[in-house]
Amino acid sequence: APWIRATVPQQESTGVFMHLQSAQNARLVGVRTPAASKSEFHQMDMRGHTMKMQQVDAIDLAAGKGVNLASGGYHIMLIGLKRQLKAGEVVPLTIVVEGKDKKRERITLKVPVKPLTFAGPSAGPSRHH
Repeated sequence: APWIRATVPQQESTGVFMHLQSAQNARLVGVRTPAASKSEFHQMDMRGHTMKMQQVDAIDLAAGKGVNLASGGYHIMLIGLKRQLKAGEVVPLTIVVEGKDKKRERITLKVPVKPLTFAGPSAGPSRHH
């Protein structure tokens, strides 16, 4: 259930969150979308009391184990947005997965844009409105 956080006008970047699972060992090696000039993988890391964000080249997907791309861990940053992303829109996003045989597979997802107030599954108990 991938989703993108909606943006306010003039905002230049936003996060993409999803749960990924691969049947065999693989790596997430690329991501692109026409909505942004570049897309990067980032990892949030708590060092003591400081939250550090660093760019990573790839995200390992262990066979059969899900990886949560969520706030507070690995996630995808869309940088250099071409326009405001509004809740309710759907944005195409292509992820590139490399298998252990080095074969690359491109998977295009249609990712909904969720309101700024939306909290994904990793944000504790869900609130129903």
